[in-house]
Amino acid sequence: MVKRSRRFLSILQELDKNLLYSPNEAFLLLKKLSSVNFIETLEAHIALGLDPKYADQQLRSTVILPKGSGKFVKVAVITQGDKINTAIAAGADLVGSEDLIEEIFKGRLDFDKLIATPDMMLLIAKLGRFLGPRGLMPSPKSGTVTNELRSSISEFKAGKLEYKVDRTGIVHVPIGKLNFPIDDLSLNLKALQESVDKNRPSGSKGKYWKSLYLSSTMGPGVPVDLNILKI
Repeated sequence: MVKRSRRFLSILQELDKNLLYSPNEAFLLLKKLSSVNFIETLEAHIALGLDPKYADQQLRSTVILPKGSGKFVKVAVITQGDKINTAIAAGADLVGSEDLIEEIFKGRLDFDKLIATPDMMLLIAKLGRFLGPRGLMPSPKSGTVTNELRSSISEFKAGKLEYKVDRTGIVHVPIGKLNFPIDDLSLNLKALQESVDKNRPSGSKGKYWKSLYLSSTMGPGVPVDLNILKI
């Protein structure tokens, strides 16, 4: 049994378990209940009618949060030739070629996103066992294997996030900081909802959205009315 703190138990008493909240009501409630001395991240937890053990029910995509994530994203780029200068000019925090591959192979992982140009992927293959478990391995589907370095770097810096369904059929995505205005959080959530709908896997049958909970780093999960979300 999970032992809850007195603070968390008192917060739970404010939550009506029989209610489904509108997104804005959930945002307001989580803001009201926050009592920690740091700015919490607000997360969306979406239970989908997917069984990801089947190839045609896997969901992995990206979304650009229109109001950003509120997090500084350190972007590393592996490329060669003239594209090294392109990546530096575009604002990448860490840029290299085979030298950076060797540094990562030796344990360097001080970045949040790794972008690579296609011509480097054969050399990067040996990094899979280091990067894969951390969700850092570049892939075309996530937009991190590309020759369009300038736009890719700026998008990830501005709030582009990669998301995928976990083995239980749930997508967990941070959609901003709890101190964001309600309207900004609402726009980010709407962008996520539209992305999840747009990228519905071909093997998805029946009810796609099962439930949505919004939570903060140290707060409870607040159940959201899906009918209001999709208006």
